Amino acid sequence: MAGPLDGVLVADFSRILAGPYATMLLADMGAEVVKVEGPNGDDTRTWMPPTRGETSTYYLGVNRGKRSIALDLRDPDDVAVAQELARRADVVIENLRPGGMKKYGLDYETVRGANPGVVYASISGFGSGKGAHVPGYDLMVQAISGLMDLTGDPDGEPFRAGISVFDVMAGNHAVIGILAALRHRDRSGEGQHVECNLLSSALTGLVNHSSAWVAGGVVPHRMGNAHPSVFPYEPLATADDDIIIAAANDGQFRKLCEALGIPEVADDERYARNADRTKNRDELRPILVGKLKEKTAVEWFDLLVAAGVPCGPIQSIDGGFAMAERFGLDPVVEVGEGERAVPTTRHPIRFSATPAVYELPPPELDEHGADLRTWLSAATGDGTGE
Repeated sequence: MAGPLDGVLVADFSRILAGPYATMLLADMGAEVVKVEGPNGDDTRTWMPPTRGETSTYYLGVNRGKRSIALDLRDPDDVAVAQELARRADVVIENLRPGGMKKYGLDYETVRGANPGVVYASISGFGSGKGAHVPGYDLMVQAISGLMDLTGDPDGEPFRAGISVFDVMAGNHAVIGILAALRHRDRSGEGQHVECNLLSSALTGLVNHSSAWVAGGVVPHRMGNAHPSVFPYEPLATADDDIIIAAANDGQFRKLCEALGIPEVADDERYARNADRTKNRDELRPILVGKLKEKTAVEWFDLLVAAGVPCGPIQSIDGGFAMAERFGLDPVVEVGEGERAVPTTRHPIRFSATPAVYELPPPELDEHGADLRTWLSAATGDGTGE
């Protein structure tokens, strides 16, 4: 069955993470994605360990569903191939430093001249204005945005998140922008330029912390695993390991107290409302931990979930996948056949009528180059992906 983006041609000039993640999601939804790589390939091909065979698992994680063509944009003939691909594409996506595509005749204005309906997506670190000259890497934006200042122990040093969170977030924002622009094109026939940058994705992604500053004039501070506005919403000790308790409203807190055998605590005026619990967390925490230490984290997980209390064990990533399997989420999908089969993480969206497609494993460098060059040299359509 064809995916919801069947018939959409994507010319992918992006590399590393934000752009490739975005185009993988588009490919999962049925788009035909042509990954344009330099002669040495996407940087992440060399980001190892870990590996599967001799291939970087980093690269494998964000590049399924695509066809690869290697083009040297210092070569006029290869530039012509790239320009023809952009002329035919419904979507062009790139993450060079702003202005970097212009010298190849692959910038938005030039591509639009030959392909008026194109949706052209650019991902940068700090936008195409005054920050255009600054290179953009996720770690830089974690530092600049304030995320690192919010992460770690209150008395310790700032920490980065365990993943490139803003690359992933910007990739998601790019997909949202592309889909909205395609919808606009369906109605008007007009393409447009969609711009995303890591810092803007970071600031909107900091949500309540951003609002604390913008709306309240408050600079949030590092609190370890605690939440500034909700309690209990953090790891709490049990008889063996910590367990996350996320009782985010008064009703959930009452269920927690009943499950712990201390219903009277939910009636105590010091703890009955969330604002009071947050204010008095230092007094409330030892009361909860005193009861939680009567059982193990696994025992409490089953008991508290049955009682309607949001909670969870703290696991390594293998445990996360095991939990997803337990819940029937089927988190792993194998793409390709035989020796080329690659286990990958399932697309996060479920469609009832147009499910995600997993037809192509992550491509070898220039794996489809010959066929694509032949296709691009043939008589062409009207520049709308046909």
